[in-house]
Amino acid sequence: MAEWRGTDAVGHGHSWGDERLSLLSSVGAALTDREVMQHALDQAVCELGGLAGLVHWSCGPAGSRTLRLVLASGLPLAALGGWEEIRQDDTPLAPARAVRDGRFVWLPAASGEAARPGDPPGTGPGGTAPAASGCLPGAATVASVPLTGPDGPVGALSVLTGPREPAPEQAAFLEAVARWAERRLARSGVGVGDCDEHPWWQQRPGGSVVQQSLDAVKAGSWEWCIHTGEMRWDRAGLTLLGLPGGYRRRIESWLGLVHPEDMPRVMAATEKSLRERSGYEAEYRVRRPDGTTGWVQSRAHLELDENGEPVRMLGKVWDTTESRMARESVGQALRYMSDAFFAVNRDWRITFLNVEAERLVGPAGEVLGRPLWEGPAGTVPELEDRCRRAAADGRPTGFDIQWPTDDRWYHIRLVPVPDGLTAYLTDVTERRTRAARRAEAERAGADQAARINELGNALADTVTTQDVIQVVAAHVLPPFGASGLLVLCLEGGRLNVVGSVGYPGAFLTKVDGVPAFGGYRLLNEVLSSRRPRFISSAEEYEQLFPDLTGNPALARKNAWAVLPLIASGNAIGTCAVSFDRPRRLSADERTLLSALSGMVAQALARARLYDTEHARAQALQRGLLPRVLPCPAALTPAVRYLPASSGTDIGGDWYDVIPLSAERVALVIGDVMGHGLAEAATMGRLRTAVHTLANLELPPEEVLAHLNEVVCDLGDDSFATCLYAVYDPITGYCSLARAGHPPPLIVRPDGNVECLEPTPDPPLGAGEPPFATVDLRLPDDSLLVMYTDGLVESAARDIDAGIAECTQVLTSEYGRLLTCPPPRPRISGRRAGGRHGPDHDRLDRLCDLLVGAMLPTRRLTADDTALLIARLHGLASGNTAGWPLPADPVAAGLARTHVREQLEAWGLGELIKTTELLASELVANVIRHARGPTRLRLIRGTSLICEVSDASATTPRIRRAAETDEGGRGLQLVSALSQRWGTRYTAEGKCIWTEQPIAWTGAPP
Repeated sequence: MAEWRGTDAVGHGHSWGDERLSLLSSVGAALTDREVMQHALDQAVCELGGLAGLVHWSCGPAGSRTLRLVLASGLPLAALGGWEEIRQDDTPLAPARAVRDGRFVWLPAASGEAARPGDPPGTGPGGTAPAASGCLPGAATVASVPLTGPDGPVGALSVLTGPREPAPEQAAFLEAVARWAERRLARSGVGVGDCDEHPWWQQRPGGSVVQQSLDAVKAGSWEWCIHTGEMRWDRAGLTLLGLPGGYRRRIESWLGLVHPEDMPRVMAATEKSLRERSGYEAEYRVRRPDGTTGWVQSRAHLELDENGEPVRMLGKVWDTTESRMARESVGQALRYMSDAFFAVNRDWRITFLNVEAERLVGPAGEVLGRPLWEGPAGTVPELEDRCRRAAADGRPTGFDIQWPTDDRWYHIRLVPVPDGLTAYLTDVTERRTRAARRAEAERAGADQAARINELGNALADTVTTQDVIQVVAAHVLPPFGASGLLVLCLEGGRLNVVGSVGYPGAFLTKVDGVPAFGGYRLLNEVLSSRRPRFISSAEEYEQLFPDLTGNPALARKNAWAVLPLIASGNAIGTCAVSFDRPRRLSADERTLLSALSGMVAQALARARLYDTEHARAQALQRGLLPRVLPCPAALTPAVRYLPASSGTDIGGDWYDVIPLSAERVALVIGDVMGHGLAEAATMGRLRTAVHTLANLELPPEEVLAHLNEVVCDLGDDSFATCLYAVYDPITGYCSLARAGHPPPLIVRPDGNVECLEPTPDPPLGAGEPPFATVDLRLPDDSLLVMYTDGLVESAARDIDAGIAECTQVLTSEYGRLLTCPPPRPRISGRRAGGRHGPDHDRLDRLCDLLVGAMLPTRRLTADDTALLIARLHGLASGNTAGWPLPADPVAAGLARTHVREQLEAWGLGELIKTTELLASELVANVIRHARGPTRLRLIRGTSLICEVSDASATTPRIRRAAETDEGGRGLQLVSALSQRWGTRYTAEGKCIWTEQPIAWTGAPP
């Protein structure tokens, strides 16, 4: 270790010894001798640049020649294990050599000869390495000086240093410190060689020597010469035993002090030590000469001669009266404490058990010394394994067990001790019972919360009243084991059944519509008081309500929970949960049902509001759509409309079939984008506009152009799609125009399905005319399938995939069966079109097939759907006849002739005169007011149609002629004689037509 030294003015090193001694000399009398010695030791270590400082003192009886370590500085005691006690005759150690020789000594820290100049540090003579002492470095050395008393050296002051020998001035400083310490101890009134009573190293800081003496530990030393029987005690030992100073120093004096009851044990320990040459230890009572008795603990070791025979025993003794009394108090406390306690040794034999443990393990007289596992403990599952594991691990552990003798639960805590294992058993039966009840209550609360949460989530998804009834039946009845549910709502002062589960129809008929506040007392009381009633049996029911006797048998129920339904502070009805068997509900179940009834009431109020609004919306929707479709001879229609299954808003899908002149028919289907009353109103406007434009006999592209103007006038956020088609049964042509609408599907008579070009013109309101028209010649009995996007498009399916899927349905085996036309004759003038024929039934089933395949029942749809299917029927060529007429007055006569001859050929003689008059008036009107060429045509269909066409674009109109006017009554006559009449524009000009019903007098020929 490096030495710290100062430097004088000329650079020569010098020691600080004088200064250090000067500082030590200034220490006052306020410090204790121990504190003074500590300061001296610290200064010595600093001066020598050492590792630590030691003070050894010669203690024990005279001649014991033992040096005890009484003070240390710089290192913990764990590093000085080999320096605690040194025999004075152990001269290889520096403190012992210094005491023996009475001079300064410098030796290696390990046992060996004195170090000589030139020897390697840490080695003995000849370079041999001595055994290391303690945990000190191998190169450590010790510098020691004796501490001298009146009769010679009594101790040593030592400094542990490095391998370098101390300088002469350092050795001189160490000796000077020792002399100073001797003088300081002599002035304090404590003899330098006195260690019999209250030695200086046991003094506490900050107190007087007298007070510290009173607080000193009661301990002494003794020496017994085995051969001579002489036994010596130091002053502390004499005080502890109560012996006077002039006692007889014989072993018999000590034996006379030992309590007779403890004598066998003391002598056995002594004989064992002498026989086995081992240490001696015993605790016993002493009877002092003054008559007092106390407990002492004695411990000693033997000194052997060269033959290994014991010659002397050196020991210590200390007072254990207080600790013994404390142990006995603890034993008494353990003996009678409320918890069971027992201890076992390393062989698992019972060594102690208290009164409570005797009740569990057995009487002490029977089980002490026996293995623990032979008693009830051996039957406790896993107890032995856990005890052995705790003893092996050396760590306390605890767990709960059920003891077999009383079937009660105990918490056992196992604590390993040096000689075995201790166990504490605390009765926790009541605590476990309370915990189980608390856990059960928590589980019940959690179950209730889960049920409420589950019901709340399910009710949140309900829409209609029936949805609420189904959810309540599924989430409330099973957990309670109930079998019946009856929900009644207050409407117009009466309770009406809105849903039930598990009740016979006869009982429902009886309670449906009862007065809300009279007529059925159980329901009336619950509704008026707003408090639930719980009835546990049919007998209790009839006892409480004798006027309702017989109702339990009619309802086939034996217990009830009748709950009021309160929503937003208003009583809206009652809910009855019933049971097949008598049942008394617990308080928790009643509370839960009452809580659930509030949730049901809120959901029911919301659902009934939805039902009301939805019913109104559906009524408005039905009012805006055609109630009954016309059935012209040119086609057989079938239609389906499905509102959206989610939400109360109505949609804007619409359809229509409009008969035109000359047996032609207009088919239209459209969709106003969006949902709500505004969209429904827009749909109604468009449908009315289509009827008006169709009656004007405009072509499809012009109809869409006018509809586009109507939609644009509604605002920039209004849009609609539309498909308008006109079918002419005479020519077989179908003219179609589309504005943003899905393409129609055409099913030909052979079953092949054709889809028009999928790209339409922009929707109405988003584009500008013109709109393209497609003219198709369709064979007789073809199907025209028109639909809105709700049928083929959804969030999970794009429109192209939907059209392809719809085509697959039409071409399936069942689809082909329904699209195939039924065997029947082509239409003629003797036969009306057939709404009620077999073809209409097939088309109805085809609509159901498409809707069922494209829109499954359980799938919620966000858009409404319209589907229109029409079977096209051509008109045979024999049912039409036409003739050109000259542009002069004779044309009227020729027209009458043609009409007479053709009607006679068709067998319609009853219509000849009327038709002649109509044709004559129309031809005369053309000759007078228009220009040629003129043409006459007759069409026999469901009615007789007479047409006169010309090249003029002037539209005829009825004039209100006065009584004196000679003309102006021709069109009035035409209007009076025909069922209906009108004018349509053609590519060459216009055509004026009339229509007369054909009256059949018998079966068609």
